[in-house]
Amino acid sequence: MALQLRSGDDDEVNASINTTPLVDVMLVLLIIFLITIPVVRQTVPMSLPKEVNQPRQTKPENIEISVDREGRVYWNAQPLADHAALVDRLKIEGARQPQPEVQVRGDEKTRYEAVGRVIYACQRAGIAKVGFVTEPPPKS
Repeated sequence: MALQLRSGDDDEVNASINTTPLVDVMLVLLIIFLITIPVVRQTVPMSLPKEVNQPRQTKPENIEISVDREGRVYWNAQPLADHAALVDRLKIEGARQPQPEVQVRGDEKTRYEAVGRVIYACQRAGIAKVGFVTEPPPKS
């Protein structure tokens, strides 16, 4: 048996990449994502309203209130002087039997506050049926 003694120069360059730490890190990240995804997706169970698009039935007794971009209010295409005039007219209509339906048309550029004032006026006048008029999305 022959033993060969080497000199102290056994530091050879290892050109291969050690992928073990990389695989370990990737497996840990995979496990973290698998554990956290179901936790993030949990929500409060509730029944959300379904979208129903019904064609508008225009009856002569229906009241159409429009709100333009500047917040001006129109009663069946006739401009109203102020908010008090709207409330007064809605109170008269709210006392009628059967009550007419109020259909609110708001410009897409108007502030929500202006439409909210109209809804609040309907509530104060005791109007039971208030609807919003929108345009249907384009068919694709």
